Amino acid sequence: MTKKEKQVIVIGGGLAGLSSAMKLAEQGYKVKIVSVTKVKRSHSVCAQGGINAAVNLMGEDDSPIIHAYDTIKGGDFLANQPAVLEMCLCGPAIINMMDRFGCTFNRTPEGLLDFRRFGGTLYNRTAFCGASTGQQLLYALDEQVRRYEVKGLVEKFENHEFMRLVMDEQGITRGVVIMDLFNLKLEVLKADAVVIATGGPGLIFRKSTNSTFCTGAANGRLYQQGMKYANGEFIQVHPTAIPGSDKLRLMSESARGEGGRLWVYGDSSKSLLNAQGQSIVCGKTGEPWYFLEDLYPAFGNLVPRDIGSREVLRICEMGMGIDGKMQVYLDVSQLSEEKKHKLESILDIYQKFTGEDPRKVPMKIFPAVHYSMGGGWVDWPASDDPDRWTRYRQMTNLPGCFNIGESDYQYHGANRLGANSLLSCIFGGLISGVEIPRYLENLSSSYLDTPSKLFDAALQADIDLKKDILSRRGPENVHALHYELSDWMVNNVTVKRDNKDLERTFHKIKEIKERYQHISLDDRSQFANQTYIFANQFGPMLNLAEVIVKSALLRNEFRGAHFKPEYPERDDENWLKTTIATYDRSTGDPIITYEPVDTRYLKPIKRDYATAKKIKPKLENVPDHVPLPI
Repeated sequence: MTKKEKQVIVIGGGLAGLSSAMKLAEQGYKVKIVSVTKVKRSHSVCAQGGINAAVNLMGEDDSPIIHAYDTIKGGDFLANQPAVLEMCLCGPAIINMMDRFGCTFNRTPEGLLDFRRFGGTLYNRTAFCGASTGQQLLYALDEQVRRYEVKGLVEKFENHEFMRLVMDEQGITRGVVIMDLFNLKLEVLKADAVVIATGGPGLIFRKSTNSTFCTGAANGRLYQQGMKYANGEFIQVHPTAIPGSDKLRLMSESARGEGGRLWVYGDSSKSLLNAQGQSIVCGKTGEPWYFLEDLYPAFGNLVPRDIGSREVLRICEMGMGIDGKMQVYLDVSQLSEEKKHKLESILDIYQKFTGEDPRKVPMKIFPAVHYSMGGGWVDWPASDDPDRWTRYRQMTNLPGCFNIGESDYQYHGANRLGANSLLSCIFGGLISGVEIPRYLENLSSSYLDTPSKLFDAALQADIDLKKDILSRRGPENVHALHYELSDWMVNNVTVKRDNKDLERTFHKIKEIKERYQHISLDDRSQFANQTYIFANQFGPMLNLAEVIVKSALLRNEFRGAHFKPEYPERDDENWLKTTIATYDRSTGDPIITYEPVDTRYLKPIKRDYATAKKIKPKLENVPDHVPLPI
């Protein structure tokens, strides 16, 4: 086969999808990008605060090794360490690449790249573009992809949705079924490799910081087709978002990175235990109490997100929330005008949605579902593994189907550090762009050899599902079912969990799955039918919700974002392992198994953010030479 016969389909047009498409097209491969929205409106534009890389321009003696240490520790030792190390080693090159592409990074007065500090580290290693970093990175990558689009190497299918993977009799990927979101037409695209870069499942929780098209349906459909889903129980709840009745809007960690402070009015009649088990008084009555600074002196307002969210919730549950509600203050009003200018985009968002000027008064915020550390299981042979060249990084257990970005599970373990997401998206995309050509070169047959009946059968399956959903005449409303699901998920599967409520939630999801079979659609038209589109997504969303809840129910420990007060300690002896969910086609339930975590570089230590100080960590067994994708 020649290169021109080797097609690759990329599902998703965010940072991960575009970096993959760019890297593939760069090598002469033809790429079809499928996106549910215009590529430049992908959810990556919502990332605000920055992208991490230990470029070490701030005179702090930072390094990629320290970055890897912070990331491994921040993820509570649940991330496979070879992938984390290589991502951090590649970080400076990714920043330099994006700088060359013209990304509008903030700079120092001397003209050097500027870096701010983010949560979970004591170093200034977060490059940023004001508070709209994701948008600027996405636009820069989109320009690169457009160069290859003009050359005929990239074709975009915007406003189309992935519906199904097409596999041959051996289970090897041969294409996809997609749906036009305007006329609901179904069609097959053929290729020998498919990249899934569809982001997270935030809409399962409804009240999240995610865009409303972040349904998780693509991963849910793949899971039903046999893809393993890993660490589903680990859902990140961001400490600072604007409370709202419809969805929640992120107030970036960059606000705290620039000096913003969380506070409530103190109450000296109350006390709580800090991370070291010591009782401290809740400030002076009637005066601002900067609770994170008292509880975690070393990191203050820049503790990792899981810790920040738990403390905000604890303060509010003690009755100390602002105006007696579930909210605390995020205060940037005391910052200099220069620092406020760096935060302009998020300050405008706050003023637009609340009517209050955060430059003059503190912002009222509360935690919100933000990110999924879990996702599609993908392989990662380390550089020095003996079988390195017989396996393919970022490939799922479905041969030829790769998964990158937030939709995979690889880099963040039990908790993601702020500003590591943009790095992992671009890095995962670049890695797929290196691994896929090698996979295709070693593939002995092509989609050209695949019988047409296999493509016809896949297409027919989705035609039949469409007829089924449109023909249902039951008493249930799919949007009401979604509200019911999301209420259960937010109440029982976010910051604080317990087994009794998780079990009740699991049974509630099974009940909703049954009621979903008896929905009725108000709109049965064939044009831009958003009710049908969502109804089709809701089935896979329910299956992923089951995975999240059952995985959380079974994990009896406290690790990262997974907090059960009845199990208050991390349990490495029993739970230092990755959760793997597999779809049981006979029952529709998830089958949960486990695999070991690769801790070859750093054995688990206590995750301490109260007394931490800058150290030069020693990682063991690091290869002398680690090839990077750029």
